[in-house]
Amino acid sequence: MLVNALIPTMLPATVLGLSACTPDCGEGMECVSDVTGPSYLGVETQLLEGDLVNFHVAMEAKPDDEAAPEQVTRYAECAAAQYALIRGFGFARHLRTSVDYVDNAWRGDAVYTISSALPRGLKTIDAEVIVSDCKENGIPTV
Repeated sequence: MLVNALIPTMLPATVLGLSACTPDCGEGMECVSDVTGPSYLGVETQLLEGDLVNFHVAMEAKPDDEAAPEQVTRYAECAAAQYALIRGFGFARHLRTSVDYVDNAWRGDAVYTISSALPRGLKTIDAEVIVSDCKENGIPTV
């Protein structure tokens, strides 16, 4: 399940809480590398309207890596869950995620809503549970 979250127009990289930057990262993006897994290239967030938040994530992996689209989707979910907690909300609902391989990286474009109560719908997440799982699996969050 995925999380939806509100985010200020752009969350500064210093607030993202990511570490282990490399010089290859795009402007305004923090980079995190996991030696045993994919290289997470960063998260950008944008408040769309009200409780709608757009997450742009990037991950380095081979173009033919069949697991990469799911990993990118999970990365966006982790970012959305953490963002919901940062903003004082406990839940989110996934609206959509698009994943493409562009400029030698897998990129995700995901939209979530965040809320204080469990939202209606099938693709809802409990932000605390997801953030905990992401940390256990070495997936960076906002």
